[in-house]
Amino acid sequence: MFLNLVNKKCLVVGGGNVAERKVSALVRCGAEVTVVSPSLTPILQEMVKRGQISYRRGFYQSSDLDGVYLVISATNDEQTNGIIAGDCSSRNIMINVVDDPTRCSFFVPSVVHRGALKLAISTGGKSPKLAKIIRESLEKEFGPQFEEFVNFIGDMRERVISEVADPRKRNQILKHLVDDHTLELVKQGDLQQAKERVKHVYHRNRCQP
Repeated sequence: MFLNLVNKKCLVVGGGNVAERKVSALVRCGAEVTVVSPSLTPILQEMVKRGQISYRRGFYQSSDLDGVYLVISATNDEQTNGIIAGDCSSRNIMINVVDDPTRCSFFVPSVVHRGALKLAISTGGKSPKLAKIIRESLEKEFGPQFEEFVNFIGDMRERVISEVADPRKRNQILKHLVDDHTLELVKQGDLQQAKERVKHVYHRNRCQP
């Protein structure tokens, strides 16, 4: 499941290096992030100065959950993490307690970002290190060129939908726009050839009776 966090109020409890990574990921997703902690890393302090996140100096209070859509507890205090998890559970708020899968209602995957393409890897909290290793492998296999190619495929899909009136023919074209050969061309960095192959599929199938 991918969540749309744009303009959603999210709370991160904790201001250390782990919290910093979680906050950065939430901001990348367009969330409205509030951090509660007695102190912050220099990078989180800079994000506060830039207005990228909100900050309340201090310790967690149940009122911090008011209006919140999602919570990440990234403190090094097991008792505090337990209280936060319990409060979220009673209020039906999604909660992720870092390094404590038993208290999580969701897990944060390791993600490869290629524009609209997202490749998410999760071990259900059992081995974040393994998820990281797999992510790094996928980053090499699915290079930056995939961002451009996915945008191109999206444009082609819209073109097919708007220009091909026959539902049967339209579905046939969409089904065959991309195949294993095209995927390999993109992986090898031959974007132009991959695009030409997609266009050929479109024109060939459109002209068929």
